[in-house]
Parts: sequence; C-alpha cells; structure tokens
Amino acid sequence: MKAKILIVDDEADVRELLAAVLEDYYDTMQAESAAVLQKYFSKDAPDVILLDVKLPDAHGLDLIPEIKKHWPGTEVIVLSGQGTITMAVEAGRRGAFNFLSKPFENEKLLADVRCAIERKEQTEENSTLRRALETMSGSVSPIFRSQSMQQVVRTVERIAPSDVTVLITGESGAGKEVIADLIHSLSPRAKNRIIKINCAALPRELIESELFGSVKGAFTGAFADREGLFRQAEGGTLFLDEISEMPVDTQSKLLRVLQDQEVRPVGGKTSYKTNCRIIAATNRRPEEAIKAGKMREDLFYRISAISVHLPPLRERPDDIMPLANSFLQRFAAQANRGIRSFKADAIDRLTDFSWPGNIRQLQNEIQRAVLLSEGDEVAAADLSISSIKAGDEDFTLLEGVERNTILQTLKDANGNKLDAAKRLGIGRQTLYNKLKAYGIEA
Repeated sequence: MKAKILIVDDEADVRELLAAVLEDYYDTMQAESAAVLQKYFSKDAPDVILLDVKLPDAHGLDLIPEIKKHWPGTEVIVLSGQGTITMAVEAGRRGAFNFLSKPFENEKLLADVRCAIERKEQTEENSTLRRALETMSGSVSPIFRSQSMQQVVRTVERIAPSDVTVLITGESGAGKEVIADLIHSLSPRAKNRIIKINCAALPRELIESELFGSVKGAFTGAFADREGLFRQAEGGTLFLDEISEMPVDTQSKLLRVLQDQEVRPVGGKTSYKTNCRIIAATNRRPEEAIKAGKMREDLFYRISAISVHLPPLRERPDDIMPLANSFLQRFAAQANRGIRSFKADAIDRLTDFSWPGNIRQLQNEIQRAVLLSEGDEVAAADLSISSIKAGDEDFTLLEGVERNTILQTLKDANGNKLDAAKRLGIGRQTLYNKLKAYGIEA
C-alpha cells in the first residue's frame, strides 16, 4: 500500500507540480486552504503533509499544532517561497519534520518525504511495542521473553501511575526511549504529550533556551519569546535523553527547577510553575559520570528516585528472535515481500551474535536482510553479521575494520582518548560509545 501525501497550497500549479513529482511513488491528495485541510481531519490520516506557509485563510505554521492534535503521527514538511532561518527554526519548534524552500529540487523533495515516512514508521514501531508491552502483566511478552526484561516491565507497570522521577540506564540502542514511552503511555499523563530532547545533540549555548524558554532580546538571535520544552510538556512527560552530556552549569539550573517546580526563561525576570514528569536516560554508568565530573551528584540523587537498568541484548538472548520476528513482519509488509520466517542457519547466526549495537543494530540488520533476500525465508547468506572474529566477540567486516582502526589510533595516541577522537574525526563521547560497544579497554 502506497503512503499518502496531502499537499496544502493555494497555488494550483504548485499543487499539480508536487503531485506530478510524487504520484509515481505515493498516493496524493490536495487542499487549497486551511478550511479544506480541516475537512480532511474526519478522514484517515495522511503519512506526510506538504504545507505552504502562506494560505488565504491561515498562516501555515499556526496550523501545525492543530494538525498534530488530530493526526499525531503525521509528519509535516513546511514549504515557503520566502524562507528564513528564523522561520525554519520556528517550524521545527512547532513540530514540523523539515522546512523546504521554493523553488525546490525534485530529488530533495523526494528525499525529504522518504525520510519523513521513515520517521513516522519508526514512531509507529514504538507504538506497536508499547501496545505489546501493555499486555504483559501476568503473561509472557510477545516481544521480550527474557526474565530480565520481564522484571523491567513489571517495574514499569508499578511505577508508571505515579509521578516519580525515573532514570533509565543502559547501552546505546538497548531500548531506553521505548521504556520511557511505555512509562508515559501507562501513566495518567498519557492524554498529554511526551516531549523528548537528546541533551548530547544540542549546542551548549542553546540547550538552556530549549529547555527553559527565552525572552525576546535575551541573546543574539532571540527575535521573539520562545516557549521552552518544560512548557510544551505541561501536564505530560519530559524525556531527557543522555542527561550526563548536559553541561554541568545547566544541570544545576535543572536541579533548581526540579526542586522548586518553577521555570524561569533565559533573560526573564519572572518564573512560572511547571507540571510535567521527568524521565531521564544515560548510556553512561552514573557513578562513572559523577566521578568524571560529567554529572552532578545531587542531580543524580534527585532524578534517580527510581532507576531502571536495561541489560544489553547480548545478556538477554531469549529476546533476540521475538524482536527479530517482529521486525521481519514489519519490514516485509513495508517492502511488500512475502517473507514470513528465518531459516535455521539464519536463526543460529542471529542468536550467536553479540549485538554490540543492541536492538537498533538488530533492527537495521533485519531491514537489510528483507530487502536483499531473494526467497520467502531469510537465510544466513542474507545477513551481514558474523563475518570475522575479533577476540571473544563477533563483528561484521565493517565493524572489524572500524574496531582495528580505533585500536591502532589509540596506540598511535599513546592511549589518549581525546587525541584519538580528534585523529579519527569524531567526538569524544562517540569514541567512548564505540570503545564500550567493541569491548576495548584503552
């Protein structure tokens, strides 16, 4: 089944041009105004909306919250003939997936639409996992069979109805965001939004205004008042991923917010009450982060009233095939392939592999296998894993090359991780993550 694209633009020739570019790949619908768009709200949600900024009866950016209210899973790509950086930032703040300036290149448009659909599918996958996990109480999960994950979900079921702050720990790709989604969906706050921020992805100078908001003129480029994520998450949940990567001075301000339940925007003179639940996550060991000066000890004690640790996939092999089968069903349906199962040799390879990238790596591997498989079953030959042996762990050929490169670079840098990261052209935290994934002790 083709994905559905709704084109909202008051210019008929632009709508027809967009439809002509997209119609070979997607089912397209058209609306020439906000009023016509609103009539679609009673129908099935499109996968992506191409939304013009200047409509005869509304400003496109003002429509994004309304679109998200009726169709939470629909991704919005904003179109404008007079795009500015400020407008693009504002579009993203209001929930748009991307901002595209007119005139556009066909290849760029198709690439953006494809990426938007992929993100929507990823969101739907998380929703599927949540629905499956919600049925686990007193039974065996269709996704997680291991005793360790059964215990995690039982803990989640007990703590979700409260407002207690939760810290989720575990390696990258282990499913921390899924557990945060599950806690929110099982809580009384599920009727409101869960807002997510990756603390490692934002520049140091922007993270405070992103979290707390800012007032006009507070800093260079602050051309208008900005609503922070605490306000956006009002009545819902705020998920702070990779919290140990948050600047320490920002951590002290966050601690004050958690203690006083009040937020003061950057440059503001007054504070406002906040009411959202905090869920934090980190792929670092908290005690190591504290010792390294990456996390304030008092903040750790404040956010870890309840701690939930997700074991890596290599420590819960009983979960590998349930997860693999779930991914197989989804990707086979997306690709319109009649693949329903794995051959015995593929099962052996999947269950024997150590999965340094955890569930995220497993998901990518199954998607690749579905696309490359020529039969109605996935065979070991369709998999890229377990090509070479490195120490006691199995790695793909590409991973083995990367691992050996890191080892040699560390040797050349006399074990200095910061110097090695610079030589490799990656961030220090990225290097730490790869060292952990590959079992390297410098």
